[in-house]
Amino acid sequence: MLDSFLGRVSQYILNPAIGLIFALAFVYFMWGVFTMIKNADNETERATGRQNMIWGIVGMFIMVAVYGIIGVIIGTFGLTNVPIPK
Repeated sequence: MLDSFLGRVSQYILNPAIGLIFALAFVYFMWGVFTMIKNADNETERATGRQNMIWGIVGMFIMVAVYGIIGVIIGTFGLTNVPIPK
């Protein structure tokens, strides 16, 4: 019963939420790249673009780490009916 519930929560809530946040972090990273290229002659705007790129990478790293942590938790507690994030 608990396996089934956790499986549904993981499949229908956690995995899509993590994927969405990862996509947002990637868009933020790409916005930083665009800002940096667009304002190649303005040092202040390039610094802003660089910061956006760094925070986008940090966000993507955190989301990949969350996928890994969920996989470790599922494996540790032997939750066989819970789908492992892909």
